[in-house]
Amino acid sequence: MDDLRLEELSAATAVAANSLTLKPGQEQYAAPVSHSHASVSPSAAWPRVVLDGDEVVGLIVGSFDPDNDREELRSCIWSINVEASAQGRGVGRFAIHALAEEARSRGFGRLTVMFEPGADGPEAFFLHIGFVVIGETPYGEHLAALSIASDPHVDGAEPAGATA
Repeated sequence: MDDLRLEELSAATAVAANSLTLKPGQEQYAAPVSHSHASVSPSAAWPRVVLDGDEVVGLIVGSFDPDNDREELRSCIWSINVEASAQGRGVGRFAIHALAEEARSRGFGRLTVMFEPGADGPEAFFLHIGFVVIGETPYGEHLAALSIASDPHVDGAEPAGATA
């Protein structure tokens, strides 16, 4: 996985992104690409595929909307999926680092994510990266934040405050 790079989601990569196979049990936590992208204002969307060589091994959809009424949605991850065979090899970490760097370059001090808690869900992954659960949505999803203001390496960054 030394040849990882990001590329904007396009017609050429959308089929591969929609065809990513997750590990058993993870499907219930993943929103389809079309759902994630439709939930984000087109001007705020930041959809990227992660390529290992020429193979699509991941997808991350972020949003940068500094004027959003909900502070937790101003700089956030809407979706992240990693091919089952590529999980545990740094693909997700790579994608989040790239999104965090983009957020930082746009002047944001934190990155947020919402996820459904569960045994096969992404909570352990996000906590390992450095996200801290700061609240819960009205639908029972966890809201987590990662401070990106000062540490360019994301890992080890101090967690965001407890307000959402």
